[in-house]
Amino acid sequence: MKYTLLIFLAAALVTGCDKQKTAIEDNKDATKDALNREKDAVDYAAKEAKKQAGADSDLAKAQIEANKDAGKAQLNAEKKKAEAQADLEKAKVDAAKK
Repeated sequence: MKYTLLIFLAAALVTGCDKQKTAIEDNKDATKDALNREKDAVDYAAKEAKKQAGADSDLAKAQIEANKDAGKAQLNAEKKKAEAQADLEKAKVDAAKK
């Protein structure tokens, strides 16, 4: 009877250890999966940030180009205005001579 009781007790301990090992293994796998998902999320966020930075850079370049074109157009308009003003003053001088 003592030996039968000891065998049952040993079997229960082995079964209990197997359950604990399985639980530990399951916990490890769940942790690894969660960390892999977080790693994927970090990669995705970095990829999206790079895309956004590129888009922001393209927008900034376009704004710089537009400002340059607007500035040049303004200067050309002022140049034509100065030429027209000079032509007007020359015409006034010519008219005064007659």
